[in-house]
Amino acid sequence: MKWRSGREIRQLFIDFWVSKGAHHYDSFSLVPEDPTLLFTIAGMVPFKKYYLGIAEPDFPSAVTSQKCVRTNDIDNVGRTARHHTFFEMLGNFSWGGYFKRESITWGWEFLTDVIGLDGDRMYVTIYNDDQEAFDIWHKEVGVPEDHILRFGEEENFWFMGPTGPCGPDSEILYDQGPSFSCGPDCAPGCDCDRYLEIWNHVFTQYDRQDDGSLVPLPRKNIDTGMGLERLTSLVQGVANDFETDLFKPIMDQVCSMAGISYGATPQGDMAAKVISDHIRAVAFMIADGILPANDGQGYVLRRLLRRAARYGRLIGLKGAFLTDLLPKVLEIMGDPYRELKDSRLTIEQVVSVEEKRFGRTLEQGSDLLHSEIEALAAEGEATLSGVVAFELYDTYGYPLELTMEICQEKGFVVDEEGFRGEMEAQRQRARASSKQANSVMTGDLYTELLASHGPTPFVGYSSLCCESEITAILVNGESVQSAKAGDDVEIVLSRTPFYGERGGQVGDSGVLKGKGFFVEIDDTIHPVGDLSVHRGKVVEGEISVGSSVEASVDRDKRDSVAKNHTATHLLHEALVRVVGGHVRQNGSLVSDRFLRFDYTHYEPLEPSDLEEVELLVNQEIQGNTSLEVEETDLATAKERGAKALFEEKYGDKVRVVSVGDFSSELCGGIHVGSTGEIGLLKILTDESIGSGIRRITAVTGMNAFRNYQNMTSTIKELSAKLGVRPARLVEKVEAMEADNRELSKEIQRYSLKSAMEELRRKVVKIELPGGVSLYSASIDGSDPDQLREIGDSIKDRDPLSVVLLASSDEERTQMICMLGVDSVKSGLHAGKIVKEVASLFGGKGGGKPNMAQAGGPKSDKVKEAFDQAPSILKGFLPC
Repeated sequence: MKWRSGREIRQLFIDFWVSKGAHHYDSFSLVPEDPTLLFTIAGMVPFKKYYLGIAEPDFPSAVTSQKCVRTNDIDNVGRTARHHTFFEMLGNFSWGGYFKRESITWGWEFLTDVIGLDGDRMYVTIYNDDQEAFDIWHKEVGVPEDHILRFGEEENFWFMGPTGPCGPDSEILYDQGPSFSCGPDCAPGCDCDRYLEIWNHVFTQYDRQDDGSLVPLPRKNIDTGMGLERLTSLVQGVANDFETDLFKPIMDQVCSMAGISYGATPQGDMAAKVISDHIRAVAFMIADGILPANDGQGYVLRRLLRRAARYGRLIGLKGAFLTDLLPKVLEIMGDPYRELKDSRLTIEQVVSVEEKRFGRTLEQGSDLLHSEIEALAAEGEATLSGVVAFELYDTYGYPLELTMEICQEKGFVVDEEGFRGEMEAQRQRARASSKQANSVMTGDLYTELLASHGPTPFVGYSSLCCESEITAILVNGESVQSAKAGDDVEIVLSRTPFYGERGGQVGDSGVLKGKGFFVEIDDTIHPVGDLSVHRGKVVEGEISVGSSVEASVDRDKRDSVAKNHTATHLLHEALVRVVGGHVRQNGSLVSDRFLRFDYTHYEPLEPSDLEEVELLVNQEIQGNTSLEVEETDLATAKERGAKALFEEKYGDKVRVVSVGDFSSELCGGIHVGSTGEIGLLKILTDESIGSGIRRITAVTGMNAFRNYQNMTSTIKELSAKLGVRPARLVEKVEAMEADNRELSKEIQRYSLKSAMEELRRKVVKIELPGGVSLYSASIDGSDPDQLREIGDSIKDRDPLSVVLLASSDEERTQMICMLGVDSVKSGLHAGKIVKEVASLFGGKGGGKPNMAQAGGPKSDKVKEAFDQAPSILKGFLPC
């Protein structure tokens, strides 16, 4: 078998199925259309609508190498040969075209003739009752009968849900040889890697009914999936996926940076595998528009980033290092995944900032861990609890191995069983809430309307009014034949000039008029696909399915929306030019009143930068540049530099909106004819809305003019009140602020002085043997800084002092113990004293000889503890 690169194997697969008549689709986004899924987890996910009959495919068969992310087995990554978070699934699909015979025989042809696998080492599994598959494998392909295994529904029958499309499947296995065996009882179907599962062919030929019966589908379908990484490991003759050329160059760089050798230690190998896997996933997720967040897809991204970074700590990689691996990822995967190259600057900035932020979190975790270790030492304990170890893992990103390593250095052990219990509890919570647990995409009334009526033709680019016909009416979520005055309705038309909300642009409003009726439309939406649904109220008369209507869009609202939409494009390009190439759109809202633009950037813009952005946009507006709109294919549009927005799903044909040489974006929205129609753009705010995401709000046209008028009126009013010209307003306010600061400092000085005098009066002094004096007080409401300040003033005055102060709030009691210099010399130890006194009210603590602190729950035993403090202290005094 000839050695081939992963890139070559991917292309061979695509070319082979194209030669069989399949249409090649570029990989779809990791962000799926299916709302029940967090990520695209399989090659068939983008085609679910075809299997469910929601939409008709453009081609009878297809082939993809699909980007996928799965995180349900994240803790196994690096521990096994095959688990990954990001992987590529090679798939070929057919909808009413070729079926079982072609799928099996062509699949065998690809593996044996094109790839060169040894057919004698292959086994196949089939569904028990699938005699047709057996005959094809045995009689036509020539697979020996003892190499064909029959299994039940659990292993070899695929379904989307309890009802709906389903069918048998057939797995192809490859015998890697005895060295991969788990023992003498090893056989095909075993979980070990000897008989490696390569390729699953699903034959969707039935429609399962409510009673469980199987009705043959009128159109039989094929869905297959094969992991590129797994196939590459076979072709390249390596023991696991990580040793293929899809991972190994990244692993080699990790090992070189850490100064270790692959194969030297299990710990080092696992760290290199985790890092190489996760950095691939991270790069692709950011390229598809996912950013770090505390929930959803962004949480998974942040978790992968932090997991990679913390495993770097285990092999000695200090500080930020992940960005250094990105060029290697691009070198391996940049062809054919151009989005990695296009988003390189964004990926680098997100990874860099997030990794540095995580470094600070690790430091906080270090403080917690060392504090816990000190407390254990003070109590004479030797085991760190599993609860604390899990908190370090879950909150601060410490892997158990790192916590164990640090504890071992200090002579402590970790409660591993308790840690695993906490981990399992978290997994149960995750399973209960995971969207990914349900991969069934069910239909609803809108999908039924789309299936029966098809997409709604849109004529609104060229006209705001057209003749049409009502094809469906919904009232209270139910399809009806008619509706009368006063009814809130949703209406589907045979064609429409109304733009449905999409891509951040709000939906059109307007009216529908017909013989004897009048309907006000408040909003237009795309609930599924290209189905347009018009929401409104019947004002006069009665409407019926089949009624002819004149559909008219609200011109004033449309014009204002168009101005804001074109301004959004100009704003996007201006931000890229002023702030940097890492800027990308992360969402938008284009209404008739204002525009809102979310973009990736990790710090506030300088006022001068915002002014420069605003200036660039308004220069383009004053230039009155005509817009050019053209339809082309996606690849050509990207090749010409048109920006593609991650949240949009593009077909083969795309609409490109260009503003001269300034801006070019893929966009299906409504725009002005030339930039001069916008009139003016004014930025109102620039604010952070999340980690690495900022939001600009702006207005255009008459809304911008009204904003200018309001601002001018406010400035005039302020000038009159403060008695200065507008040009001196800032100077006047700065002088007033300076005066206020001085007054505030003076008030604070007097307040603090008064408070400290009051606190000192509460301190009780007790003379003890040897000239030692105990100063004690319980001063509720005081913070630790105030207690320490009182303690400092006392011990500085009295070298033989022991100061014991406490303060309680609604939940806890805090205590400090401070010793004068001569008290320390006499052998007294603040840590020992505070530990014993605090134990009387249920507190714990410890510290240094001259200063220590303790804490515990609020208790009415604090007074008792102070009453016994003199006798406790006498026990520590030298005889």
